[in-house]
Amino acid sequence: MSKRCFYEILGVSRSADDKDIKAAYRKLAMKYHPDRNPDDDKAEQKFKEISAAYDVLKDSQKRAAYDQFGHAAFENGGGGPQSAGFSSSFADVFDDLFGDFMGGRRGGQGRNRGSDLRYNMEINLEDAFQGKKADIRVPSSVTCDACHGSGAEGNSQPVSCPTCHGRGKIRAQQGFFTVERTCHTCHGQGRIIKNPCRTCHGAGRVQSERTLAVNIPQGVEEGTRIRLAGEGEAGMRGGPAGDLYIFLSIAPHDLFQRDGMDLFCRVPVSIVTAALGGQIEVPTLSGARARIAIPEGTQSGRQFRLRGKGMPGLRGQGKGDLYVQAVIETPVKLSRRQKELMRQFEAASSDKNTPESAGFFARVKEFWEELKD
Repeated sequence: MSKRCFYEILGVSRSADDKDIKAAYRKLAMKYHPDRNPDDDKAEQKFKEISAAYDVLKDSQKRAAYDQFGHAAFENGGGGPQSAGFSSSFADVFDDLFGDFMGGRRGGQGRNRGSDLRYNMEINLEDAFQGKKADIRVPSSVTCDACHGSGAEGNSQPVSCPTCHGRGKIRAQQGFFTVERTCHTCHGQGRIIKNPCRTCHGAGRVQSERTLAVNIPQGVEEGTRIRLAGEGEAGMRGGPAGDLYIFLSIAPHDLFQRDGMDLFCRVPVSIVTAALGGQIEVPTLSGARARIAIPEGTQSGRQFRLRGKGMPGLRGQGKGDLYVQAVIETPVKLSRRQKELMRQFEAASSDKNTPESAGFFARVKEFWEELKD
């Protein structure tokens, strides 16, 4: 059965540059990665196929040999990308795919770095206004106290790997080339543990729940991310810990809506106050009260601006404003006497008392007349 062309497997042309080849590989590798397709043998086989193709095309010397001789360049005892086995090539493939995001290819200690953790935390708008100190409980991996993170029992020490002799990598001859790969025995560490710790079974870390103090500054917004360096999972066998990222969400407030540093509040105003004018008291997020003068003839929807009564900015970037929107409240459940007074008021009113209504219906009348014409 003839083998598929490596360029065809990655979906690129023979003239594609390294950037295009890498981009095509990443897209396919993320799609068919075994972790994303558990128990899917076809996806795993596809992942092996695209990894083998990329292993050749990413290397200028291998690619030149493949362009000239095709698959024959890696046959007849010459080895090749598929003969090295999936387990050893997978480490190289994984490094190539994710190395750029982690600061390049990582050495033995870098490979043992603990995972970063995410913690979702909801606060209320008052906390975002004032700032807050809070304690959170985070389940994660911590350094094993029994072996102090070494993974070895008692005072024993890891020994040099007999396969790679402490280098973490092994070399294999593949046709015209000598290929260096991660050691399959020590997984690139260069050392192995002969007597693993009974508590952590050689991992150097155990599961535990920690209480951490978090300082939430004033002015944080929805989606703000707080990073606690070194508070993520402990690394394997003494490796550095990852980071903890706290993602903040802000619960809806009963009175205020937020837009950046500004706050908005809808306040009901009686029809008498709106018509005759007066004063109203409105709340502020600090807990204080503010007075607003309502002029005569205030219409529903009018906004009043209170400078500096909004949200504080992060890192002392001033304060926003509070916008109060007047909502004129129509009386309900009127008594007979009240209804009578309302009718008398209506009878005594003129277009000057309701200019918006008069103007609107005048335009409506003109519109209807135009339709008749």
